Amino acid sequence: MARFVVELTIWLVGWGALEMRTAVVTGGAGGIGFETGLGLARRGVHVVLAGRDGRALDTAAGRIRDAYPESSVSTGVLDLADLGSVRDFAARVVDAHPQVVMLINNAGVMAVPERRTTRDGFELTFGTNHLGHFALTGLLLPALLAAPAARVVTVSAVIARRGRIDFDNLDLHHGYGGMRAYSASKLANIAFAIELADRAAASNLSSIAVHPGTAPTGIQRHAPAFLQAVGRLLIGSVIGQSTPDAARPSLYAATDPGVHSGAFYAPSGLGEARGKPGPAKVPAAAQDPAFRRRLWTESERLTGVTYGLAAAHR
Repeated sequence: MARFVVELTIWLVGWGALEMRTAVVTGGAGGIGFETGLGLARRGVHVVLAGRDGRALDTAAGRIRDAYPESSVSTGVLDLADLGSVRDFAARVVDAHPQVVMLINNAGVMAVPERRTTRDGFELTFGTNHLGHFALTGLLLPALLAAPAARVVTVSAVIARRGRIDFDNLDLHHGYGGMRAYSASKLANIAFAIELADRAAASNLSSIAVHPGTAPTGIQRHAPAFLQAVGRLLIGSVIGQSTPDAARPSLYAATDPGVHSGAFYAPSGLGEARGKPGPAKVPAAAQDPAFRRRLWTESERLTGVTYGLAAAHR
């Protein structure tokens, strides 16, 4: 209760209290990540846009400055599929920003048609969507804990409810499928967000998972061109929402004082594809403390990044 009161007070003071505090947004060059960065910059937060393409990041930062001339934006090259890049990026952030008030784990890959691996040898989808963000969050943990109140928002998807993780086949050497890998990585995202919330319960840090809904973003780039075109038409006008609207759950989780640590939020409209953010059903596996602890232990072992946060007693 005391933690809630402190955090509520900080966030209700207004965005003036957050001026020049730092938010890191992965996948910030475009899509939902860009819109999230734009929304945070509008509120007076210094935004670090992170992504693989330095030129695209600079263009995105310029667009934010054009929209909000008083905004404060910087960029940093980050490849979540390369733990060396993750370590370098995190070190630069901590050196420049001793306090990080928000980390938006947004970037991801989806439906890669054939099995690929990261620079460190992990299956690409799991390695990027989960392990890269797990390592980044752990490496930024000192800066997050140094802030008066900090939030980690991890972007998942409701397809996580169909996800299955086989700890004896984490890299999907057997039975690889693009959507199988994606749904497993999204399940890992939610399980990680909840476990982090549990382990950080006595600290200033909150951890929330979100589903952005359905929007025509670059994550669908591995689909055939025809299906991408049809998808953009249907998603943008019929069953889904615009990319700015898809950023609403992330912005809600990052800024609303009523958000609960350890919760999962998604659009509240039909099929959770569009609409105002609201509470969403957590996948059964992610509700299992033993499953979450095992995923955490494996993630620390694989990445070599340890948090120093003890598991909650259950």
